[in-house]
Amino acid sequence: MPGSKSFQVGQIRSGANTPFFILGPCVIESEDFVRTIARDLKELCQTIDVPWIFKASYDKANRSSAKSYRGIGVKSGCRILATIGEELSVPVTTDVHSVEEAQIASDFVDVLQIPAFLCRQTDLIRAAAATGRAVNVKKGQFLAPWDVTNIAEKLESAGCKNYVFTERGVTFGYNNLVADMRSLYWIRKQGYPVVFDATHSVQRPGSIGMSTGGDGELAPVLARSAVAAGCDGIFIETHPNPVEALSDGPNQIPLSDLPQLLSQLKKIHEVLR
Repeated sequence: MPGSKSFQVGQIRSGANTPFFILGPCVIESEDFVRTIARDLKELCQTIDVPWIFKASYDKANRSSAKSYRGIGVKSGCRILATIGEELSVPVTTDVHSVEEAQIASDFVDVLQIPAFLCRQTDLIRAAAATGRAVNVKKGQFLAPWDVTNIAEKLESAGCKNYVFTERGVTFGYNNLVADMRSLYWIRKQGYPVVFDATHSVQRPGSIGMSTGGDGELAPVLARSAVAAGCDGIFIETHPNPVEALSDGPNQIPLSDLPQLLSQLKKIHEVLR
């Protein structure tokens, strides 16, 4: 069921013959770290022949503990992402948390991502829209699928026509999320392209006390389900060794598992098509 609106960044577009992927680590742990992962992902996506956008965060502003690692900062992080994009000829994205950050990041990245907890912040939505960049809005864990219409109106009122929504689960009791595949259908039925965030949907927010837990082994299961349900793209955070990740390790997919998973997702999409 194709949506009436489209999302496009370079050669990547919603509704294409192959779903696109947003791939990368949760946070920039160091410049060498993020460059190495980006090169590995480039080689993988070329081999499997799937379109992709590289993702990494310069700041994890929403952490369980004040002692948790956050990142290297907006200017340093965005400069690194920009050089990765140029070197590998791949679109890059990162999340922004304020009007000022949206303006800074727009000079370096191709897609501005609005975090789930900030998806109702009108000033931030409008600021991102006004930059002229494509925008990816994570649907908050507290929103119903039909609530994205209000966000779309804010984006369009500020001049943004090129945007996508990302489903990442809904709060289900304490320290748990549930991924409802009906949400993908309902968002697309309203005419909006939609991405499914496989790794954040298996989070268990704050469940370890000082940090967030998760069920990373379930992320591939949900990713396969989402492609079968007809989403336009899949968001996956990955790490060479999730146990050692500085952020969101429990729900990230090991980099070594991605070749098989991406191949499976591409095949599922081909069968449906």
